[in-house]
Amino acid sequence: MRRSTIRAIAAVAAALPALAPAGAQARDQAVRSFDGTTLSTSFFPAAGLKPGERAPTVLQTHGWGLTRTTNPDATSNEDVGSVGVGVLRRAGYNVLTWDSRGFGQSGGTVTVDAPEFEGRDVMALVDWVAQQPEALLDGDGDPRVGMQGPSYAGGIELVAAGLDPRIDVIAPDIAWHSLTTALNRDGLAKFGWGAALLAVGTPTSLGLGLFSPYGPETGTLAPQLIRAAVDGAATGRFSPEVDAFLESRGPKDLVRRIRVPTLLTQGTADTLFTPSEAMRNYEILRDARVPVKMVWFCGGHGVCLTGNVPSVERAVLPWLARWLRRDASVDTGPRFEWVADDGQRRSAADFPLAAGPPLAAEGAGTVAITPVETLNGLVVVARPGLQGVRVPIPAVREETDVVGEPEVTVTYRATGLGTDDHVFGQLVDEVRGVVVGNQSTPIPVLLDGQEHTVTRRLEGVAMRVTPGSRYRFELVGGSNLYGITRGTAVVSVSRARVTLPTGDAAATVDRDALGLPPATRCVSRRQFTIRLSAPRGQRLRSATVFVGTRRVRVVRGRRLTARIDLRGLPKGTVRVKIVARTTAGRTVEQVRRYRTCAPRR
Repeated sequence: MRRSTIRAIAAVAAALPALAPAGAQARDQAVRSFDGTTLSTSFFPAAGLKPGERAPTVLQTHGWGLTRTTNPDATSNEDVGSVGVGVLRRAGYNVLTWDSRGFGQSGGTVTVDAPEFEGRDVMALVDWVAQQPEALLDGDGDPRVGMQGPSYAGGIELVAAGLDPRIDVIAPDIAWHSLTTALNRDGLAKFGWGAALLAVGTPTSLGLGLFSPYGPETGTLAPQLIRAAVDGAATGRFSPEVDAFLESRGPKDLVRRIRVPTLLTQGTADTLFTPSEAMRNYEILRDARVPVKMVWFCGGHGVCLTGNVPSVERAVLPWLARWLRRDASVDTGPRFEWVADDGQRRSAADFPLAAGPPLAAEGAGTVAITPVETLNGLVVVARPGLQGVRVPIPAVREETDVVGEPEVTVTYRATGLGTDDHVFGQLVDEVRGVVVGNQSTPIPVLLDGQEHTVTRRLEGVAMRVTPGSRYRFELVGGSNLYGITRGTAVVSVSRARVTLPTGDAAATVDRDALGLPPATRCVSRRQFTIRLSAPRGQRLRSATVFVGTRRVRVVRGRRLTARIDLRGLPKGTVRVKIVARTTAGRTVEQVRRYRTCAPRR
């Protein structure tokens, strides 16, 4: 063979590695939605994904007025509860981010997570993911997909999961149940937040689309949003048209149609979408026997003034591993975890907590409704009142958890300009000098001079009351969360009673408990038989039981039973896990950790 020919062959051989397929590549893509609207997206394959390999995909959009993440190595933000694209990719997931309809480089009109628009946009994105070579598929046109993201992104997760059965798991963060209760509670517009949302949303909906690489896009806000801002500024009340618009936007009734595992993360300091919104979603999903977990952290739409500990990423990653990667060995922890106003994380087997010792207080006094009160504080943070009814909360003998919605009953007479108005109920931590969770709740009053009694639940809170704590309940004449008070009135309160939702985490029982007994002080020599109990109204078809990583034999009979032997185990903690399948096809899990100690000699 001629030397020139040999050299040519060698050159080609040397070039072959360069011509080999590269790893999966990130890419931007315009996806056309059902109505032709352009959705601007970025697709990031899982870290280390090789050609021909596939992985589950996480869909992630952005908060209100923001734009999609384009950084493949983005980190998590524990203040708002978003998990970074880089974190998800390193955990083994593809990530698809997109500019929501009307925002950023996407076209169309912002319709506030409407099922018929933004909801169908997600369905189009799932269709697109199904065509990608990196996407793991469960069937033809059915990719393995989950969703995670904060605020506006969280709302569309709840909407989409109620519409598209191809979505396998969701982890909505600081989302809402109803825009009516979130933005128009008891007929009073939350104008402080409303004005901020309009100011943030207008520039990104009107301007950024002009620079889209797919051609100019002129996103817009729905006209009802502009009308809401005008109504809120002028009267503090929304028109019937705006009321109907808010009522039809976001999750609400669609939550009842969700059947996929759902992790709800919510901020205790979130004054836009308060913990009460997550409570409503949790209650519906729990009653429907959907796998659900709820985590409260100090953050969200607002400012944490009492200390936070990272809670969201540590909850989301196991949740996705268990339900998106479908790794049954992963422990997702107790159903409810929360960070109280002492900055400490706690947990319980379910929510609400079992009732704790009663904690209530009564008082009386006068509340003046004037514009002056609303000058005290920030648009997103309630502040202790300048005047009003102040009711000290009795001291406790031992540390007590208060988690949930306090109940208030007010008997009063009121006179003033107009026919009706609102006072505001809030809890104040006198030691720290802050309103608990920054939350203030409007309570309607009639200004006819007659005696009336009104009962309301306040926004959800998480408190740790100790013998050294000093809290009070107060009724004040305004809150900057809801904008400037327009009228004047005097409210004479003959009785104001507040009942706090105390809880006993240790006594709280998981309604889906399958039969594991409680842990005891030392179990190294303990063995016991568990008789598996089906959740209420269900029957068990099969079950798998693990002691640590060791699978235990399950015996069939009138009931499924298994023998748990913890004798002789080394000192430490051992996990016992049951994964059961009902005759209706539902998967139910229970995990309990037992502390072992060194055997006696």
